[in-house]
Amino acid sequence: MTGGLFLTLCTLLLVQAVSSCPKECGCDNNAKVVDCRGRGLYDIPHKLHRDTLELHLQDNHIRGIGSMAFRETPYLRVLDLANNSITMVSPSALLGLRSLNTLILANNTIRELDRRLLGSIRNLTHLDLSHNNIVGLPGALADSFHHLTHFSLHYNRLTKLDRTHLEALGNLQVLHLASNPWKCDCNMIGLKLWLETFTFKGGVVDAVPCHEPYAMRNRDLRSVPYELFHSCMSTSYNYLFANIQHMERQQRLLRGVPYPSLDAPVEQEPECEAKPKPRPINLRHAIATVIITGIVCGVVCLMMLAAAVYGCAYAAVMAKYQRELKKREEEAGRMEKENSENKEGAKELRENAIA
Repeated sequence: MTGGLFLTLCTLLLVQAVSSCPKECGCDNNAKVVDCRGRGLYDIPHKLHRDTLELHLQDNHIRGIGSMAFRETPYLRVLDLANNSITMVSPSALLGLRSLNTLILANNTIRELDRRLLGSIRNLTHLDLSHNNIVGLPGALADSFHHLTHFSLHYNRLTKLDRTHLEALGNLQVLHLASNPWKCDCNMIGLKLWLETFTFKGGVVDAVPCHEPYAMRNRDLRSVPYELFHSCMSTSYNYLFANIQHMERQQRLLRGVPYPSLDAPVEQEPECEAKPKPRPINLRHAIATVIITGIVCGVVCLMMLAAAVYGCAYAAVMAKYQRELKKREEEAGRMEKENSENKEGAKELRENAIA
């Protein structure tokens, strides 16, 4: 009798454990999905099943995510926290989520992300940080997201973005950067070069409209001519070195040779409005540069040839004119001498006749 009660109790506890689901959420035990959308939640729900693969918490009132907030769901693959009021995310909030591949934090009020937060999730393929107040990205981004394919940063407060944040994202396919107050100065040359290479390889970028300076406002960074970046003479060699380093890194990655970490300190370029000369990074710009240079050189050569021909012709005409002028002067002198001699002869004849 006692054994039967004990067995029944154990069975009930097992069933409850298997089918555990927060009372404020809906659960699909077969798909292992927990749906807590629009439930007026202020905190992450508890009593989540350990095998949960997807957790949807969008459209609530969650203000912060504490340390180890998802320790009950270590196998989580999709975490959607969009459209909440999140301002703070603990550096260890996502610790333990080794299988997480989709993280959506869109439509919150996040200003910055701790590098330790991103360092704990290294298998992400989709990261949505759009519609926040982010002003900069941590340096650990490149080291953490080697598998990232979709990255959304539109509608934030980014004014610049170092291309070292993006260079190591070798699997990136789609990047959203629109609706940020981009300051298109010399610090953005690296991003412009990276974007040109990325789109040339088939990557998708929505837009990078400049907000400053005023002369470039609303122009996409990729379409701004290099000639407009004219003020950073002192940084030309820095950019040339950076471009050479970028090309060397690409070659090393293609050959499978490791390259030094991007976390190494990099000298910061001074605030100004760009370098004077472009350094094309892709084949199309290189070919265009060669063609334009050839045309300009050809025109200059033709002008020099025309000037030489004109000079030779002018010199020949002047020489001929001088010869004819000298010849006429000699003839005029000879005729004047002959007239003088004739006059003297006539005078002598008259004098002899009178005598």
